[in-house]
Parts: sequence; C-alpha cells; structure tokens
Amino acid sequence: MQHAEITVPQEELARQAEFARSVKELPHRPESYYVVTYGCQMNAHDSEKIAGMLETMGMVPAEKREEADFVIFNTCCVRENAERRALGNVTWLKEVRKQKPDMVIAVCGCMIQEPGMAEIILRKYKFVDLAFGTANLHRLPELLYETLNSGKQTVQVEDRDVIAEELPIRRLRKDAAYLTIMYGCDNFCSYCIVPYVRGRERSRDPESILREAEGLAASGVKEIMLLGQNVNSYGKGLPGNPTFAGLLKRIDGLGIPRIRFMTSHPKDMSDELIETMAEGKHILPQFHLPVQSGNNEILKKMNRHYTREQYLERVSKLRAAIPGIGLSTDIIVSFPGETEAQFEDTMSLVREVRFDSAFTFIYSPRTGTKAASMEGMIPEAVSAERIQRLIALQEQLQQETLKRFVGREEEILVEGLSRRSRLAVSGKGRHAVSVTVDGNEQDIGRILKCRITNLKNNTLTGERI
Repeated sequence: MQHAEITVPQEELARQAEFARSVKELPHRPESYYVVTYGCQMNAHDSEKIAGMLETMGMVPAEKREEADFVIFNTCCVRENAERRALGNVTWLKEVRKQKPDMVIAVCGCMIQEPGMAEIILRKYKFVDLAFGTANLHRLPELLYETLNSGKQTVQVEDRDVIAEELPIRRLRKDAAYLTIMYGCDNFCSYCIVPYVRGRERSRDPESILREAEGLAASGVKEIMLLGQNVNSYGKGLPGNPTFAGLLKRIDGLGIPRIRFMTSHPKDMSDELIETMAEGKHILPQFHLPVQSGNNEILKKMNRHYTREQYLERVSKLRAAIPGIGLSTDIIVSFPGETEAQFEDTMSLVREVRFDSAFTFIYSPRTGTKAASMEGMIPEAVSAERIQRLIALQEQLQQETLKRFVGREEEILVEGLSRRSRLAVSGKGRHAVSVTVDGNEQDIGRILKCRITNLKNNTLTGERI
C-alpha cells in the first residue's frame, strides 16, 4: 500500500470539521465530556485527539466521568485484563445513566477493532450509543452527529489503514507532548494482536512530522516522545527511504530540550541509530528495548526474529556508545510450552543486563493470534509463582542499578506535586527514572537541576542545585 493511498484527504478532514460545527449547533448536544483511556502511549495520544475533536464541537472536560454528558472509552486489547476492565467500567455506566438518562456513552479503540467485537456491542451492550474502530477515529464528528440525530446505536468498524494529519489535539500537558511518527506493525509476533487491530505499518511523511515538531518547539514544549509500534522500522514504503535515525537527527536539530521515543524492536535496531543517539544533543540516554524472553526456542515460537545473543550484542553496543544509558524492557512469562529451564534463561538474562525497569506480564491468549492455538498452556499457579520470582529479582536488581545515581547531578522535568507531600515535586530524570525534590506547583513544567541524595522504593530523591 502506497503512502498516497492511506493519507486521509484534506477534503475529508474539511467534511469532518463541518460535522463538528453541526454538532456544536445542535440544541440537544452534550455540553461536557470525559475520556477514559486504557493501554499504551499511542492510545493516550489518540485520546488527546478525541478530546481535541470534542472541544471543536463545543464540549468542555468534566471533572468526573459520572458528571459528564458524553463519556468515551478508548480501549486496549493487547491483554485480556485491559479488555475485561474496560467492559466492566462501561457496564457500570449503564447504572449511572439511570440517574442521568441523557448521558451519551461511546467505546472506541483497539478492542472495537477485534473481529466480532462490533457484533458483541450491538447484541450485548445496547446501552452503548456509539462504537468505532481505530480506522474511524478521524470520523468521530460525523459518527456523533449521526448518533445524536438518529437516537439509534451507531457502530462502525472499517478494515483499512489510514493516516489522518492535522487533527485537533488537546494535549494533556503543556510541557511535554507525544508525536506519532508511524502506525501499525508488520512483525506479527505470535502472541500479539496489534497488527490485526492497528493495521500494517504505515509511516508519516517526514516533512509533516517536522512541521508538527517545529510547532511543538514554538509552543514551548520541553520534551517530546516519538511514538510508533516499532519506530526502528520507520520509513518503509516512503519516497527516498528515510530512516528513523535520519528523522531523529533532524528533530534533534530543532532544539527541543528533551527527546524520547518508543517502542523499538531489537531486530531493527541499527548501528546508525546508536550513533545518532550518542552524537545527539537533546536525545535522552534512555532506551526501551523489549526482550520478551531470554530463551532462543521461546523467542522463535514468539516469532521475534532475533536470538538471546543478538539481543545482548545490541545492549552491549548501546552501553559502549552511551555509558550509563538507562535500559527498560518488556518480559512475558509462561508463554505456551515454556519449561522451567526456559524461564530460568529469562531470569539469567535479567541478571546479566540489569535493567533500570521492566514491565512484566503473564502470557495472555488473544483470539486470532498464532500463539492462542498453541499447545502447552501453563497452569495459573505456575505462572503466578514464576512472575513473582521475576518481579522479586527485578526489584532487587533495580535497587542496585539505580544506586549509581546517588551523589550525581541530574536534570528532571517536573510533572506534578509529590503524592506524599505538597512541599515536594516529582518528575522524570534524563534516564526516565522518577525523582522527587523539594518544590511547589510553580515548578510544574520546569526543568530542575538537582543532586541525587537517596534511593527508596525505586524512586530517587534529591536536593535542588
């Protein structure tokens, strides 16, 4: 599929803007909204676009979901627990609407894009007014207009891969922003449903990305996070064959103080990217590199296309080029057929790499993926015991690895007040580790220099310089 065929035409976006104005003029339209977000940073950024479109329709954010006139759930289906939690909360609103009968309820996102989910919504969740998939996000004004005018349930899911540029956005923070550079995934890991619900890989035009980044720089944003299911494969199918490293270098030249990105696939991590990070002025020394398993046989069953040895070689190159780099990862426990010895291979890799942080999960079958039909599902009791051992090991190692910061100077971007004291603030350091220092609300959104004085419960504390 060529780039020109998947970019939503300007005429269609203008048409949606007209629908937004039409919704705003309706006498019975919702006055307030609340967006509930599940899942990854990509979903969080989609929710910012949803909020932006709703505000062009004249709505304002509500403090609580039960107080809103329009509630929309932006769902995730990567793991079963997220899907179950989303549906449970949607059902809870059914009771709330008995006291607020004019409330409009919508569900969107990856879960709706799953095969058969639209039919389930139509059949079992008749109180849901509007449901649409990831390919229909830019059509929210039209779909909501149709729902409000007809008084009937509207469900629309399209099986197509699109890029909609220049949608209105209401950013969650003024000091930091997400910037999506690509959508979808072509890797088809055997456990993952993302290619089926987010579509195949499609990269945004680099000039469009640069314009958006320049706009963010002009607005005073201090940090951007570049997003994609696999940023390392950015540029596939685009004219001129741009690379992620080349794009990153151009964005680095804009002068935005802090640049992060995720997520990276180890098989596509190039030496050019490592060199660009090492030479960059604003690219933070932090890398999220999902390993998933430390055993080669399991990695092959997962369809990951790298070995344990190749992963460790990439880690070694990163650390040689960028001393002290912060590394984080994802790990899946109890993949179908995983033996105790294979699980121990993962434990030994964790000991060898010594990650700053790790997101650990028990394997969750997803209908439609290859792994869901594999033999050798691991009993729950075994899975629970394994993940507890992994978490205990990671917490022990994390305490040891983060001690390297104590006594050093660090810069943090303040995100908010500390949960424990209104006389302290917290934020992320350059290595993506949480740091708490003395401060107040006026410090939120500022970059502060501090000296790290202590480590407690995987959080660093420091004193301002």
